[in-house]
Amino acid sequence: MPYAERTISIRRPIDQVFRFLADGRTATQWRSGVIDVSKASGEGVGAVYRQVVRGPGGRAVDADYEITALEQDRRIAFRTIAGPVRPEGEFALERMGDATILTFTLDAKLSGWKRLLLGGLVQSTMNAEMAALDRLQEVLER
Repeated sequence: MPYAERTISIRRPIDQVFRFLADGRTATQWRSGVIDVSKASGEGVGAVYRQVVRGPGGRAVDADYEITALEQDRRIAFRTIAGPVRPEGEFALERMGDATILTFTLDAKLSGWKRLLLGGLVQSTMNAEMAALDRLQEVLER
């Protein structure tokens, strides 16, 4: 099963990091694979974001997601609700002085033919999402 996890330190107060991540529309600022993202409905838990990402060959793929947990300055969890693969993810935040320790996890439960055909591609995409945390850090520390 494709899975990825990474922890980084961001020299910004936890409330600023949380607020930035909780607004899914900021994804285009740090995730290069996101073509477009907009809020479709709701607030807090249950909010839905319409997201278009670059898929194989650069083609646009819908990857809408829903917020499944939102704990102020602690945790943001989501599940993908559109697209051929529907991973779940979580941002866990921890205060360390004036900095924030951020752990990002992604998990895609694939079975059968999807596991065989898409497993490697999904893992590569997840690894790229983890690498994008470097860009997140740059954007927030500016």
